[in-house]
Formats: sequence, structure tokens, C-alpha cells
Amino acid sequence: MVPTSVATVPTDPGMLDELAESYAARVTGLAPDAAERCRLRERLVHAALPLAARLARRYQGRGEPLEDLEQVARLGLLKAVDRYDPGRGAFTGFAAITMAGELRRHFRDRTWGVHVPRRMQERSMEVSRVTAELTTELHRAPTTAELADRMGTGTEDIRTAQETSAAYSAMSLNAPAHADATGELADQLGDADGNLDSVDDRLTVSALLCRLPARERRILALRFYGNHTQAEIAAELGISQMHVSRLLGRALAWLREAMFSDAPLRWQAGVVPTDARDLSVRIRLTGAVAVVAVAGEVDRDNAGLLRDRLLEAVRRGVPEVAVDLGGVPFIDAAGISAILVGFEAGRGAGVRLRITAPRPQVLRTLQAAGLQPLLESSPKSAG
Repeated sequence: MVPTSVATVPTDPGMLDELAESYAARVTGLAPDAAERCRLRERLVHAALPLAARLARRYQGRGEPLEDLEQVARLGLLKAVDRYDPGRGAFTGFAAITMAGELRRHFRDRTWGVHVPRRMQERSMEVSRVTAELTTELHRAPTTAELADRMGTGTEDIRTAQETSAAYSAMSLNAPAHADATGELADQLGDADGNLDSVDDRLTVSALLCRLPARERRILALRFYGNHTQAEIAAELGISQMHVSRLLGRALAWLREAMFSDAPLRWQAGVVPTDARDLSVRIRLTGAVAVVAVAGEVDRDNAGLLRDRLLEAVRRGVPEVAVDLGGVPFIDAAGISAILVGFEAGRGAGVRLRITAPRPQVLRTLQAAGLQPLLESSPKSAG
């Protein structure tokens, strides 16, 4: 138990040393728990309490209450009394060193807001001490170079020690962020950026976008960067909204597949036609019928090829032209217009034009466009 009262009879260092020597001599041979030993120990401790109080006051003003510092010094005093050996010197010197060590250990282990290595703590305190000395001598704050020269170390060590001193007293996150006490410091801390996890994906997509045709890139840019609707994109590009939906879906499907592919994935132009070469239109004669076989999507970009082939078939002088749309998964208004041009040219030349084998989705488009008279009575469905 640490005594809390101060001895009423003052003792100078000489008297305290004599009392400690007498204590050491009288307790020799006594058991540690002997009543006489405990009485003599308590007497010496009470006599040395003023020494502990004076030493604790030297560390006052460093953010710790004086009462706590005195208690730490008294703990050091108890250790000094129990370890005292008269053969090694005076008691007052030994007790002062022991209590100072306890006080420094207290500041090192209990008062730092953030734990830092002991070496950095000691260097930080040394820099603080030298800074105070040079400030008194120079009548100004010393520079880092001046501190390094006085301490015989590098400027980088000085900066590190100065940064370490900031860890002594950590600021509370609940402290007011402004002078008017509105908000806390914690409110100004940013949250974890979830977008960091998508950086790799963004870089990958950026590289893959460069491999898409210009039209697909434009559609993706208008949809996801310009926030345009599919109808607005269709109006700007001059194609149907359904065609925009199909092109957008094809582009996104290709991007997803390319992102998970180990080898570079080539854009298949035949899947999503980008110019007239992507559309295949062939003419073959079957008896008195000129069959125009169409394969690929028909849109504004390649409808001209279909129109030219239909006019060519009409000019062959056969009585009938059959337009085989079994290989067409999609046709837009431009494709419908090309068929109408062929129909009008055939009617003027006395050639019948009919449409065969349209797929269900193409059939619906043709019916909506009013081309029902050109369809066979039982059109084939290619799925």
C-alpha cells in the first residue's frame, strides 16, 4: 500500500541517509513479514515522502495531474526502500534515480495517445528539450538543421521525432470541427471508396471499347455517359429503337465475354453488321424465279446493297422475284424501304415480288409496315 500522508517532521538528505542506513542494519536477518521490519519500513517511507513530492513536481505541467505523478513517485520510493543496499551509496541518490525512472516509464507507457517505439519517444522528448534550450539561446525557434547540429544527428531524424511528438496527445474524433461547435471531426472523414475496387474493370473496359466499331461506341457513350434513352439514341442515329436495343445488347454481351476471356477477343463484324460488307445478298435463278437470298441484319448502313440487288434481279427479266429473308434476324425501316423500291420496280416491269421464310421477329416488322400482300400464304419460320 502506498502511504498518502506526508511526514510531519522534515528531514534533510543527510538525516534521510542516516535513517536509511539504520533501517538497513536493523532489518538484516528479519523475516520479510516481521512486524518490526514493517514498522521500520513504514517509518523510512514516511520520512522520504517529501523527496517523492519534490521529484514529482519537476514533471508537473506535462498533461498529467500532480496527484497521479506523486503516486507514481511514491511507488518508485517503495521500490527504492526494498532494494536499497548501503554498500552501493547514499539512499537519497538511489531513491531519486528509482523514482525518476518510474516517472519516465509512466509518461512513456501510460500517457501517449498513440503507442510509438520507446526509442522514438525518447528522441522526441530530447528534441523538445533541445528546442527549448536553443529557443532561449537564439531568442527564436531553431531550424531543423540547427537542432540536428546540436544533437549530432540528421535532419530526417529530427523531422521524424517532431512528427512522433504529435502522437503524444491524440485529438478526439468527437472534438468540434469548427469554432461554433457545429459538427465533429469525424464528420469530415471520408468513407471507404468503393470505386477503388472497380479500377481494374474500368481500365479493361476502356481498352475493349476501343475495339468496338464506331457506331457501337457511340451508342454506349450516349446511353451510359450521356444518359440518353434508347428512343433518343434511335432518333439521333436514324434507326429504330428496337435496333438500338439489339445493338446495345450485342455490344454489352461482347464486352462481358471479352472481360472474362484470357485471350484477346476479336469483335465479330458478322454478328453486328457495321457496313454493307456485313450483309450478304446473293441472286440465283431457279427456273423462272430469281431468288434473292439475304443473310445478316438489314439497317440503314447496308440497306442500299439490298435495294441494288433487288433492282438487279428485276432487270433479269424473270416473271417472279422471291426475296428469301430466312437468314435475316433483324430489319429496320431502311430495309423495308429497300424492299418497297424493288416492289415498285417489279410492278413497273411486270415482275411479281414476294417475300419468303421471314423469321418471327422480322415477320412482325413486315406486317407492321403493311407488307402483308408480299408474304407467302404460309411463311416459313426459321426461329
